[in-house]
Amino acid sequence: MLKAILFDVDGTLVDSNDLHVTAWQRAFAAVGADLDRGAIHHQIGKGGDNLVPALLPGASRSLRERVDEEHGRIFQREMMAAVMPFPGAHDLVARCRDSGLVTVLASSSSRRELDHYIDLLGIAGLLDATTSRDDVERTKPCPDIFETAARKTGVWTAEALVIGDTPYDVMAAGQGGMGALAVRSGGFSDAELADSLGIYDDVADVLAHFDQAVLAAVPA
Repeated sequence: MLKAILFDVDGTLVDSNDLHVTAWQRAFAAVGADLDRGAIHHQIGKGGDNLVPALLPGASRSLRERVDEEHGRIFQREMMAAVMPFPGAHDLVARCRDSGLVTVLASSSSRRELDHYIDLLGIAGLLDATTSRDDVERTKPCPDIFETAARKTGVWTAEALVIGDTPYDVMAAGQGGMGALAVRSGGFSDAELADSLGIYDDVADVLAHFDQAVLAAVPA
């Protein structure tokens, strides 16, 4: 029986993926690495602990941490204020809550970014819990963020459904024993999202097909 919805945030509820690509590109350039935007975008959805080594294999721990920290500084100082909610984001969270489902934000973003997005979306009163990269040792595609989210609310992982925009959300959900719905708003192809339970254009599309997309996604 479905009891909880675990929402990814970047690329799912808010339109931030391209801004993150720009911030990562500049952070890598700061250490002399000239990386293509497409290569970076392919890794979006991972936290810095997994994204940086995927793009700089063999880099030292100190260099990886430097790039990760630089990305955070650039994004938070110069780009976070430009992030906008996707249409339907607030209303989908509200619909889940009104349907009696536990609602949780489960993001590889920092706590500071997550708090900003909660205010931006106006959903503070609609959430039962939140998890960010600051709550776990490993970010997506490892399942830690989703497992921690479920544990915080006392829900079995099999009773939770993830909604996310990247293959790393889908992978992390699967490793944690959860199903996942995918949205195309993060810029990934249907082939990359094929292991999800269903693919929708964006959260407004999920909301428009709520009974089919959400309530029927996890067998009773």
